[in-house]
Amino acid sequence: MVAGKEPLMRLVGISKRFGHVVALNKVDFEVYPGECVGLVGDNGAGKSTLAKIMIGYYQPDEGEMYFEGKRVRFKSPMDARRLGIEMVYQDLALLDTMNIWRNFFLGKELVKPVGPFKFLDRDTMRKLSAEFLRGIGIQIRSVEEPVGVLSGGERQSIAIARTVYFGAKLLILDEPTTALSFKEARKVLDLINELKGKGLGIVIISHNIYHVYEVADRFTILDRGVKVADYLYKKDVTPQDIVDIIVKRRHS
Repeated sequence: MVAGKEPLMRLVGISKRFGHVVALNKVDFEVYPGECVGLVGDNGAGKSTLAKIMIGYYQPDEGEMYFEGKRVRFKSPMDARRLGIEMVYQDLALLDTMNIWRNFFLGKELVKPVGPFKFLDRDTMRKLSAEFLRGIGIQIRSVEEPVGVLSGGERQSIAIARTVYFGAKLLILDEPTTALSFKEARKVLDLINELKGKGLGIVIISHNIYHVYEVADRFTILDRGVKVADYLYKKDVTPQDIVDIIVKRRHS
């Protein structure tokens, strides 16, 4: 919770069923500008389902959603994206054979008119992508490098930076440090802290509780579709406490 601010996104009583399976049961959740919420739990806890409701991939069966104080209902991820809600998935959606600047503007290429024709404005896209990456602390050798030669941490950082450049206000990160070395994971965690400082709301979903703990301001724990704990302040819980709750629920 951020004192004196309204939630960027607030979910009230969200339920979702798939046939006879209850994926979420009356879950409340909120995230504020400038904070990172750790959304944690075991496999099948409902974390991904809740995230996909926030981005409009799924529609809830029950409950209400509010963004920037206004009630919303998304029919598709495009509806959420228009408001500035983005999710960076584990597979990143980057094209290895394309260079950094092409990936950065993929699907949103800048063009310039030449007579009756339009051509890619390559120089502007190179310049803007390089300046923005440097501006948020991402160090790269050249935006001409193919994404396929980058490290996992560099790839993850570029995928995150791209969403921020195009106006993300709420960023949902799905396992952002999976399969990264300690050094590469550190780069991604540093970027998350940098973006919090710029006022973004961030939700991080990860099985690595210790990575989540480094960047999260508070924690929501799900188990089999139910919110079982909400820690509003990091000082109230340790990483081991969170692990113990998840393990205990798993065997209950």
